[in-house]
Amino acid sequence: MNREYHKWLSPALGREMELLVFGHAGIPALAFPTSCGRFFDFENFGMVGAVQGKIERGHLQLFCVDTVDAESWYNRTVVPRARVARHLRYERYLLDEVVPFVRYRNAMPSLATVGCSFGGYHALNLALKHPGIFSRVLCMGGAFDPSRFLSGYYDQDCYFNLPTHYMPNMRDSRYLDLYRRNTCILATAVNDVCREVNQQMAYILHHGEIPCRLDVWGDNAGHDWPTWQRMMQAYL
Repeated sequence: MNREYHKWLSPALGREMELLVFGHAGIPALAFPTSCGRFFDFENFGMVGAVQGKIERGHLQLFCVDTVDAESWYNRTVVPRARVARHLRYERYLLDEVVPFVRYRNAMPSLATVGCSFGGYHALNLALKHPGIFSRVLCMGGAFDPSRFLSGYYDQDCYFNLPTHYMPNMRDSRYLDLYRRNTCILATAVNDVCREVNQQMAYILHHGEIPCRLDVWGDNAGHDWPTWQRMMQAYL
């Protein structure tokens, strides 16, 4: 299986950022780890191994990105406005640096986002804000409402980065047309601490007539890597 390590100084973030690439062809997917996770977590926790056959056969290519959650949403040492601003710089890094890198390496028109827990938030929020770039999204145990990190602070940038807030008011036909062409899967579990917010998110999307598949896994599945490994095998 092709495995590549890449690092560069990010103009958007002002520091070095790292990522891993797995595979040589197939549908490209940005893979986000859990909260404050690292770019190597998908490899270390068996997520890459769960779909190794598909990667080796050229059906899937994973671009496992790093996070700056500890500098943004989870950074209690700065004011909430600074947390949101850092998240916006991270989004610029993804759009202006990672996406062109993916496009250079893989010419397939479809581009997916994949994430676990708070990585599911990143995957969904990015895909909903930029449906012309990302046509597929898979969230596993997604934690979609980071408003708890804002200590009561709220502004327009907060609003437009909280999917449970901005999607109920989505009326833009350009976005709605794209959503309805794209694919969205929200996978959660009976013992998942994020099950309720996944059901809420699915309800919001369905209410807006936006296609979304919500699966609630039984069989004692929970909010953990073994469950997400099984989900990777099932959906990717």
